[in-house]
Amino acid sequence: MRSFGIFAATAALLAAAPAAAQDVKVGIGISGWTGFAPLTLANQAGIFKKNGLDVTIKKIPQKDRHLAIASGDIQCAATTVETWISWNANGVATKQIFQLDKSYGADGMAVRNNIASIKDLKGKTVAASAPGTSPYFALAWMLKKNGLSVKDVTIVNLEPAAAAQAFVSGQNDAAMTYEPYLSTVRAAPDKGKIIATTLDYPMVMDTFGCTPKFLTENPKAAKALADSYFEAIALIEKDQAKSYEIMGADVKQSGEQFGNSAKFLRWQDKAANQKFFAGEFLTFNKEAADLLLEIGVIKSVPNIDDLYDASFIK
Repeated sequence: MRSFGIFAATAALLAAAPAAAQDVKVGIGISGWTGFAPLTLANQAGIFKKNGLDVTIKKIPQKDRHLAIASGDIQCAATTVETWISWNANGVATKQIFQLDKSYGADGMAVRNNIASIKDLKGKTVAASAPGTSPYFALAWMLKKNGLSVKDVTIVNLEPAAAAQAFVSGQNDAAMTYEPYLSTVRAAPDKGKIIATTLDYPMVMDTFGCTPKFLTENPKAAKALADSYFEAIALIEKDQAKSYEIMGADVKQSGEQFGNSAKFLRWQDKAANQKFFAGEFLTFNKEAADLLLEIGVIKSVPNIDDLYDASFIK
């Protein structure tokens, strides 16, 4: 295990590089989702700062993040790919500029032990975040793949942490949540089981984006944001133990606990980003937009070409 001294030396080495932007202030909205943690690391390890960014990270529930963007409280955010469709369709103009992660079992549906299949949820109560959020979309996706719709269940709107906590305490027949909160369900097998995750339904992918105004006025800062994220990924590889400790502390986890959550996702480096925006991004958006229309989250599909700008990952 590497020492803090080595970690600090690595961070200092990164900080010695020339700045790509000049102390541009930027507010970023995220949640406690494990996949977003490298943004916290980039902030706390000084990577954003050495790249000329004055970053403020705010924890904002996904259902409210677009409101913070619309109000000007933040200029950028991290969220799932399909959420950007909803935001833009509902008048909050934003563009994705790099991919953060892919879920490999980190998002899932917990059910009581007497529920044998997703089809058995018909008429049951499911805890999930509000329409327009990732857990709600994941629920709709999983139900549709099993011949059901959100109209076939009763949805109790709870944020991921509260949904997991309520489930473990005996409330509701099922819950949609994600890491690190899904691990509380994994740790309580007597209360229920995880019947499906993104290993079964690979549809949770997270990206980082900003308002078109911010990108137009601050192209160097936008490039610095992307570069900083990739540097944070590299720092995790160089000193995983200390990185996990820092990222875990932000969500009240030990480094070991954070590592257990991180096993269920993959952070995406620059090469993976370039491949993603050239292919999978476009095909996924079409299917996601159709489902969002079907469940009433959007009334029309925005132009997919307006939803991203891949120039900052070249």
